[in-house]
Amino acid sequence: MSIKNKIDKIIVRQKEIENLLVNSIELKPSELANLSKELSEIKSITDLVNKKDILVKEILDLSEIINDKNADEDIKDIATNEFHALKEDINNLETEIQFSLLPKDIDDTRNVILEVRAGTGGDEAGLFASDLFSMYEKLSIKNKWRFEVMEVSETNVGGYKEAQANIIGNGVFGRLKFESGVHRVQRVPSTETSGRIHTSAATVAVLPEAEDLEIQIDEKELRVDVFRSSGPGGQSVNTTDSAVRITHVPSGIVVSQQDEKSQHKNKAKAMKILQSRLYEAERQKQQDERSSTRKDQVGTGDRSERIRTYNFPQGRVTDHRINLTLHKLEKILNGEGLDDLIDALVVEDRMLKLAPNDL
Repeated sequence: MSIKNKIDKIIVRQKEIENLLVNSIELKPSELANLSKELSEIKSITDLVNKKDILVKEILDLSEIINDKNADEDIKDIATNEFHALKEDINNLETEIQFSLLPKDIDDTRNVILEVRAGTGGDEAGLFASDLFSMYEKLSIKNKWRFEVMEVSETNVGGYKEAQANIIGNGVFGRLKFESGVHRVQRVPSTETSGRIHTSAATVAVLPEAEDLEIQIDEKELRVDVFRSSGPGGQSVNTTDSAVRITHVPSGIVVSQQDEKSQHKNKAKAMKILQSRLYEAERQKQQDERSSTRKDQVGTGDRSERIRTYNFPQGRVTDHRINLTLHKLEKILNGEGLDDLIDALVVEDRMLKLAPNDL
């Protein structure tokens, strides 16, 4: 379907919704909410189209002035400058319209389960995992998302073996989904006396949070073990069997939770993570079926894929998927500069999807 035909269909649908909302007294509250949301999404597209149409009319008027043999030369020069400026604005609007017509990832609006794990590199990998977890927390504060720590397993030197958080906010998954993969760090550890640079790694997984009704888990498929917590939390945590380990037998997925003093709360947290992991596994399966090659997307979400390097001696961060290097390592780790990387990844992903078959 051509872009014009798609826009024509959207305009027709907009009029249909507007007519329905005029008679909204006959609609249920849920129907009213869904139609209002759809209309808002449609208007974001038609507003761009209307803006472009206005500029096209202006540029046609300017063309008449430029081609008028009797027009003053100074006026022609002004008209020519405006013509070129408007032409660039129209080109930008056409790109925005194409982006807006791309198929939406229905998961982009979801909240996120974030998992960060230390990889190769011993204690230094654990410290780097802690840095990454802190980076996402600071980014969440900057973007006014709620960052709820679910589980933290610390190393002996203050790093993290693994850490999990629930990030809640508008469009969180759409922003963070490209963060999944292996993050590598190059720096001199504080324990290194000779000043030698070490290379370590941590793995990040960003899972769209699943709703209870979306993933049905048969209790018969679960093996639930309770055990005594070994982490921080006070003496009562360490002397009661409050920690929970859930194994989903068919998939082999294992989830443990021990941060809460209540066994019931730990189980609820573990089930939430398990549901999201199962949802992500199904989502990844469908995505792989749609994409015949890795060129169809910026990132595959594969946790074994090395996506980024943080080089401390040079103060730079390089994203290997789009060959982008930013010399603002400290700002990125402080959550201030990470949006610049994410913006570039989002744009690249959209550009890859702007194939004729997608419009």
